[in-house]
Amino acid sequence: MLRRQKGFTLIELLIVIAIIGILAAIAIPMYRAQTIKAKMTECTNGMSNIASALAAYYQENEAWPTADVTTKAFIQNSFGVATGALGRLDDATLTVTGGVPGVGGIITGQVAGIDGSVNGLTLSLIPSVATDSSISWSWSGTVPPTYVPKR
Repeated sequence: MLRRQKGFTLIELLIVIAIIGILAAIAIPMYRAQTIKAKMTECTNGMSNIASALAAYYQENEAWPTADVTTKAFIQNSFGVATGALGRLDDATLTVTGGVPGVGGIITGQVAGIDGSVNGLTLSLIPSVATDSSISWSWSGTVPPTYVPKR
């Protein structure tokens, strides 16, 4: 009777290790980027809540608020937006350049508690008022474009 050797050869083991290494080199950075995007969604959702409240204010008063810069507490007291929705924003500020239609109402927030690559950077929502008083918002800021919403 012949005895057969059981097990894997060294070449087979090296090929498996190489495949796992290649997958890890691709998967880990992709996972990190997706994690940052998911956490940035909290920032964008909170800022969108402020934008909705600010748009309602503009529609009712036909002007932006007259304050130059406000804090999370002012946003909560003036517009009814809960500060819990702004948890990933270090300091949400509402920058208003004046009561001229189409010029004021810029919302800026500083990102915090996400990742070292985006912490401390800013995310902004800039309004544009059309002649029929409809408001459209565009994203801007110092956050890398990869993490900024398309709309």
